Parts: sequence; C-alpha cells; structure tokens
Amino acid sequence: MDKVINDLVGYDNLKIVQNKNYFNFSLESVVLPRFCEIKKGKIQIMDLCTGNAPIPLILSTQTDNNIIGVEVQKDIYELAIESVRINKLQNRISILNMNIKDIFNKFETDTFDLITCNPPYFKVNEFSNLNNNEIKSIARHEILITLEEIVEISKKLLKNGGSLVIVHRASRFPELLSILNKNNLEPKRVRFLHPKREQNANLVLVDAKKNGKPGLKVLPSLICHNEDGSYSDEILKMFER
Repeated sequence: MDKVINDLVGYDNLKIVQNKNYFNFSLESVVLPRFCEIKKGKIQIMDLCTGNAPIPLILSTQTDNNIIGVEVQKDIYELAIESVRINKLQNRISILNMNIKDIFNKFETDTFDLITCNPPYFKVNEFSNLNNNEIKSIARHEILITLEEIVEISKKLLKNGGSLVIVHRASRFPELLSILNKNNLEPKRVRFLHPKREQNANLVLVDAKKNGKPGLKVLPSLICHNEDGSYSDEILKMFER
C-alpha cells in the first residue's frame, strides 16, 4: 500500500494522507501558513497549488474562517480530500480539482482577502531535469502554470488590500518582486529561510498587498536547522498549534 496516513508534524490530532510515490509535504508548507497575518472577522481564504492540503489544514488551526484549496492533479486532489475528511474539516475546508487558469469560471474577481501559494519552483527549458514521475514533475516545474500566471490570477482574485502570501526559491526573488510590482501587489513583509546559520538563504517568504502603500519590512532570517541537522527551536515551535 503506497498511501499512508501521517501525523501533521506537531499538530495535535491533525493527520495528512500521503503517497510515497509522489512526494511528502515540505517544510515550507508549515512555515508559510505560520507567516500569514490573518485578519480578525469574516474573510475569504484560498490556497493555490494546495497539494494534499497541508496549508489549509494548518490554517484551520489559526482561523475559524473557511478555506478553499485548488489542486490540478486528480491523484493529489484525492489525497487532499481524504486528508480533510479524516480530520472532519469538510465544513471548513473545500478542495477543488481544477486548473488555476480556469478559476474565473467559478469565482468572481475581487473575492478573496488572503491567497496563499507554495508553487512549482522551477522553469521548464532545455536544461530542465524533469522527473520521470509526471506527478512530481508538475509539482516541481512550471509545466502547467508559471509564476507570472499565478501572480496575475491572484491579483484579480484578491480584494483591494488583500494579501498574496507566497514562498519561492531565493534565487528567483528579484523576478518575483518584478512580477508583483507589475501586478500592483506591494511587498509588505519578506523573510529569508536559511538551511543552517552559516549557509545562504535558499527560500523566501513574501507577503504582498494588492494596491498597498510602499513600505517593506525585511524580517529576521529564519534558520531552519541546527548544525547537527536537527530542527531549530523556532521551527519546532511552528510545528505546534
């Protein structure tokens, strides 16, 4: 049996359904929802490229609002549906099996207050090292959607003043800033993730507000691992409710 049910890191009573032939959810899927600043009151939340739903599951511990996840791959969507079901969160988390490019067939523009996204990180070109497993390739490479398309769609989905919270490779940070700027999404908070203290950042978290005023906070770096490879205290704290 390739499908397994695991604990969702340190979150009490939360489970996640995974398939070892595809991929396990990543550390950034834990860090990204904990990076979000969630407004009080009734808001609309969407998670793009939701995978097997780790981000909606963790967000459900931070807000009572409903969350919609969007996943294009049917096999991964089915894992997400099962993850939601075994946690009895069907009344709060909805998962849609659809291409993000078709999202406006279902939702109007200016609908969401918060959009989160852990997208495919790698461009597709003649030098791309694509995995023979198509599901893994689509999750990691911009085969079905590009970073620019994700940002453009997010901008249209967001209400004025709404936020896109996204994680990406640090090496693509300048490109991400350029795309955000072109779409009137003003970066308000940035945090770089370093594998270890003396190593260069490999990931970056960005919170960008639609039609926001200029004013960027660069937060202290997040060190993910100690020198012995164990998780840092801050990461371990993120594993708790």
